[in-house]
Amino acid sequence: MTVRHDLAPTGVLRVSINLGNPVLVQGDAAAPTGVTVDIAGEVAGRLGVPLQLHCFPSARHSFESMERGLSDLCFLAVDPARQRSVAFTAPYAVIEGAFAVPLASPIVATGDVDRAGVRIAVTSGSAYDLHLSRTLQHASVVRGDEAVAIFLEHHLEVVAGIRGPMAQLAAHRGDLRLLQPSFMDIHQAVGTPADRSADAVRFLARLVEQLKASGFVAEALRRSGRADVAVAGPAG
Repeated sequence: MTVRHDLAPTGVLRVSINLGNPVLVQGDAAAPTGVTVDIAGEVAGRLGVPLQLHCFPSARHSFESMERGLSDLCFLAVDPARQRSVAFTAPYAVIEGAFAVPLASPIVATGDVDRAGVRIAVTSGSAYDLHLSRTLQHASVVRGDEAVAIFLEHHLEVVAGIRGPMAQLAAHRGDLRLLQPSFMDIHQAVGTPADRSADAVRFLARLVEQLKASGFVAEALRRSGRADVAVAGPAG
């Protein structure tokens, strides 16, 4: 079986795009743009197959499409809970996960968050939901379709999210502040169903390394206004 047939068994490369991550995807389902769309196009071009983008409102929905066999490629954060179903390349970008709290909150720094009685709003199925659910010892996680909406509606103590958009939210509202330091590094990678061949996974891994080394990823991030996002280092 060729890599082309293995990665695109229907003859079309079906790619899950997470519209819920404004750092990596911009626009809407009708016309998505951003680094993930650019990489998807490069993979399809190298394979010589048409590209079909399946856009979803969150990482959870994007991941579910992979699990159901409806997508051949995804762009998600690497996490042990996902690695049972998805074979990931090394990361192509690293994003910071940050907490925000009300200005009057007694919580001063990230290390103060994991305490009894602290409730943290997260977007259900997001990388930071998976990470916090696994690592918190005292604070609790409150899940919803959109973390900020849950945080505001229920007057929670903390909201978790991606640093860039969280900083923009805090600046826009004026009644929130971000905690330092970041609570996690979110390693964004390309994934394909775990049952695809080792040759197919190696093809994707090599391509991602080429796109990082050539400046393709950095340029795609710059073009989409995300020069603040770090390109991941070479695979170890």
